Amino acid sequence: MGTTVTLDNITDVVIGSLGQNGPITDRQREIMTAALRHLHGFCKDVNLQHHEFLAACDFLARAGQITDDKRQEFILLGDIVGVEVLVDMLTNPVSGGESASTVLGPFYRDNPPVLPAGASVVQKHFDGEETVLFEGVVTDDEGNPLEGVLMDVWEDAPNGLYENHDHDQPDYNLRGRFQTDAEGRYSFRALRPVPYPIPEDETAGELLRFMGHHPYRPGHMHFLIQKPGYRTLVSQIFDRSSTYLDNDSVFAVKDDLIADFVPTPDAEEDLHVQFDFALKREKALVDA
Repeated sequence: MGTTVTLDNITDVVIGSLGQNGPITDRQREIMTAALRHLHGFCKDVNLQHHEFLAACDFLARAGQITDDKRQEFILLGDIVGVEVLVDMLTNPVSGGESASTVLGPFYRDNPPVLPAGASVVQKHFDGEETVLFEGVVTDDEGNPLEGVLMDVWEDAPNGLYENHDHDQPDYNLRGRFQTDAEGRYSFRALRPVPYPIPEDETAGELLRFMGHHPYRPGHMHFLIQKPGYRTLVSQIFDRSSTYLDNDSVFAVKDDLIADFVPTPDAEEDLHVQFDFALKREKALVDA
């Protein structure tokens, strides 16, 4: 006869079932044991009622139904509750001279157009836009310049929309892939990113309203920086003059990632941003 479950032993009974009918790894056991203890503890802490459990199941089901190649609702939900930025900090702790990382977010698209140094990612112009020259140097965590670093960049348009959420923008507008030169330098031209609301028309909006939180993010440029032998850096540059720096809806702003967008009245572009990045060597290569 099996163990009769009670309010006092249900958590231990479920944890005790792990691996009974099939092999699991030590890491699987570690994750599931902690997840079950926290999940059961949460239910007890708030005295969760059955209609609330069913509402949560319906909420998650609807989040899955609207997730596709243009909208990853679960990443968005994870952003709203600060989980993605937490996991990023756990995965990529800053332990030396490398740059700080932050969230990838739900709007990245792979294989953006490959462009030459100094090229513009702008395919469509907007009334009231401000053009920006971004440039800087990518080094290792000891300050040595790195050649051949791939840098994906993407941003929202002045209307607050990324191109994959705006039928009026050309495909891959405000997205590009660049490569550093022999001195580690990068440069590209773009538009000044503006604050925008994350999508709030579906379950993400429901969660924001349940939390009593606004949907807005400060103006920022996204970066995904890669070179074999180095830890991939996912980061953002935030506009120091932007609103919402102190209450970003996804909690992703870090002091080290805030930059000045400097007016350049005598230059071709309206603004200039100088920002350097440093990559951390992969530990396996350092120890070899």
